[in-house]
Amino acid sequence: MSLETGGSVFLVDDDRDLRRATSQTLELAGYDVQSFSRAREALAALPEDFAGVVVSDIRMPEVDGLQLFGEIMARDPDLPVILITGHGDIPMAVQAIQNGVYDFIAKPFPADYLSLTIARAQEKRALVLENRRLRRLAEAVDDDMPMLGNTPAITRLRQTLRQIADTDVDVLVTGETGTGKEVVANLLHQWGRRKRGNFVALNCGALPETVIESELFGHEAGAFTGAQKKRIGRIEHADKGTLFLDEIESIPLSTQVKLLRVLEGRVVTPLGTNEVRPVDFRVVAAAKEDLAVSSREGKFREDLFYRLNVVSISIPPLRERRDDIPLLFTYFAGRAAQRFRKDVPDIKQAYMRGLQSRDWPGNVRELSHVAERFVLGLDEDAGKAESAPPATSQETLSLRMDRLEADIIRQTLEHCNGDVRATIEQLGIARKTFYDKLSRHGISRADYIRDDSGP
Repeated sequence: MSLETGGSVFLVDDDRDLRRATSQTLELAGYDVQSFSRAREALAALPEDFAGVVVSDIRMPEVDGLQLFGEIMARDPDLPVILITGHGDIPMAVQAIQNGVYDFIAKPFPADYLSLTIARAQEKRALVLENRRLRRLAEAVDDDMPMLGNTPAITRLRQTLRQIADTDVDVLVTGETGTGKEVVANLLHQWGRRKRGNFVALNCGALPETVIESELFGHEAGAFTGAQKKRIGRIEHADKGTLFLDEIESIPLSTQVKLLRVLEGRVVTPLGTNEVRPVDFRVVAAAKEDLAVSSREGKFREDLFYRLNVVSISIPPLRERRDDIPLLFTYFAGRAAQRFRKDVPDIKQAYMRGLQSRDWPGNVRELSHVAERFVLGLDEDAGKAESAPPATSQETLSLRMDRLEADIIRQTLEHCNGDVRATIEQLGIARKTFYDKLSRHGISRADYIRDDSGP
């Protein structure tokens, strides 16, 4: 495997001629070199989260290379330091490596050997900084209700939720299993004026027909066999708050009629009584199926569908926003590490590319479970997830081609470090076509830019 050179190098050597020769050699190899004759000068100039590598001679006045390494480790234990010496001291080299020095090179050495050693160290540093960046973003998220991502689809979704959260309009949320429909409902509740009231969630698909009306409308004691005491229904409990009806397509047609009356009149009549009680609530309904199709097929009442479909929100599946996967996975891994009291393992770039190549039929929920297994060291695919899985037989040719096209664009962007001109030249497409495809596949070019001046 070939290594790409380039990046920032701090070179510390008190020998002027050797420092100048080494600087020229590394600059010819594509590195941005800053050279120093004293360790203190290098330490004073070293930025936080330096996105490069430090190369230092051992034998120097005032502060030697080993002391410099110790001070760097106190600041940033993950910053690669390469030490060079003209005094062959095997015990010192062994001890330095054990203490965390990235490599120990004895003079004289081939010019390309130092360059390749730096290239390997740069790869390690880039991985460390990317993990740090993702963890910082993940830590800044509200732990209770994340709606993470920077792809256009998820950005538009957040904007829409902000626009309608403080209104009383009922909302129909559609999306595949695990996309985060309850998260959306919760955000609408917390971002709006009803956050002081109850957020009442009911999974309609998990209830048998015999109890769903009691759960929704409530009942009086003796209303039916087994009703030994009065029960407040979910609708009444959501007064001044939000009622979230998940898998609403599962509600029986007979119950749909009664629910429609409640939504139109904002009154509820518990089972076993003629008392009409006013209720002030907002409904957020969620469906896995297309209710418009279900209503045409007679499986869902058309009038109830139109009553719910005042504002419709569609949550994109994870496979349509693959560039959000690194941030989501890092967030879930961090949360799992806290729960299991473990450290988050380093997330290798090859492993992350493998995660981005999957189809994720369980969407965000499935990704969170994989993150938990990863933290526990139980993910068998952690070391072999670089290539995309074969397309399933259910996929159309168009979907397979779209996925292949998106993967090729990501790979080319990564190879070209996000450079537009180089990427479109390799792809052989026009600039406008390139940006159109980025938008269609939800790919952010900025994610592939390697910034050598900082994280």
